[in-house]
Amino acid sequence: MRNDSRLSRMLHVLLHMARHDGPMTSEAIAAMLSTNPVVVRRTMAGLRDAGYVRSEKGHGGGWVISCDLEKLSLLDVHRAVGGPRLFVIGNEHSNPDCAVEQLVNEAVEDVLHEAEALLVKRLGAVSLAELSRGFDARLREIQGAN
Repeated sequence: MRNDSRLSRMLHVLLHMARHDGPMTSEAIAAMLSTNPVVVRRTMAGLRDAGYVRSEKGHGGGWVISCDLEKLSLLDVHRAVGGPRLFVIGNEHSNPDCAVEQLVNEAVEDVLHEAEALLVKRLGAVSLAELSRGFDARLREIQGAN
């Protein structure tokens, strides 16, 4: 099964946008991600609809961050880009009267609910500002090593 990389790709874009002086065009973002500008616009539309970015039309236009990165979490971005369910593991329901199937389904559902709650909590606790600070620290390390 193919991984859904919309979250990591949009986090990448947002961090670049935070450092970019002025709007970034869909074409520039698409080149950075090796994709098509239409895909960028479709994905960015979710961020725009959620109020995290805005688009400016015309010469010198493009995408601009329109929110406080301290208040924007990884979970917010995941939801805005239409991220899939966090887990795609499911239960079998072909024989709902079977006691074994019932027991297995209950056990799997309990574990998945616990895991999803933990992941949602952690994604909600990490802000884009935190990632930005982490990038700044990493950049200083790299520059100090040269």
